[in-house]
Amino acid sequence: MKNLFDISGKKAIVTGGTRGLGYGMAEGFMEAGCEVVIVGSSDKVHQVSEEFCGRGFACHGVKADLSRREEVYACFEECRKLLGGEVDILLTAHGIQRRHSAEEFPMEEWDEVINVNLNSIFILCQEAGKVMLKKGYGKIINIASMISFFGGQTIPAYAAAKGGVAQLTKALSNDWAGRGINVNAIAPGYMATEMNTALLDPSNPRYEIITGRIPAGRWGTGEDMKGTAIFLASAASDYLCGAVIPVDGGYLVK
Repeated sequence: MKNLFDISGKKAIVTGGTRGLGYGMAEGFMEAGCEVVIVGSSDKVHQVSEEFCGRGFACHGVKADLSRREEVYACFEECRKLLGGEVDILLTAHGIQRRHSAEEFPMEEWDEVINVNLNSIFILCQEAGKVMLKKGYGKIINIASMISFFGGQTIPAYAAAKGGVAQLTKALSNDWAGRGINVNAIAPGYMATEMNTALLDPSNPRYEIITGRIPAGRWGTGEDMKGTAIFLASAASDYLCGAVIPVDGGYLVK
């Protein structure tokens, strides 16, 4: 049974790995014995990767602006080179948020969110798929959202992108499941991360409304994402294809 969840020696790329949920899942992979390249949008990625190395983990850092198409391609190639040309696991945990009422949402911010939260994910999956198909094995894990299931409020671009991530996951799975690549997604619930700083303010009326609907009684953390990520990266999930798994403390079923 232990071997079923064994990912030691695997080579993984984790985007958004410098903070929040991405950091937690990257840490989980390294704790389980993976060599990991974390991708971040600032120089902080090098600091974080050095800290991981200082703890005895095999970690590399790559800085990239994933809103720029050419940088997405260059980023993947750099990550692959750092891993010796191999990629066993891709986990796309990067993303941005912009908030405006739908009638006021600026098109330049719409384009920015769609480019970062959806277009770059397709490119990364496509490039990883090319590598994985050659060896007949790979695990791709996308990060969807509760917003993949419902619309949210004041976040039309984010909702469109995360709905797209869920459907992209299914489409890629249909193409690749029979050729050795498992493509699945995790849909985090309300998480205590920087993206949700405004909602985490107890003075915000929505904080009590949201917290009251979570049967687990608390918001999630990066630690709560580790187990599902490792499961989806391991042989334990070999027959799981195109799934979007909520990790939400029961929010969806309340």
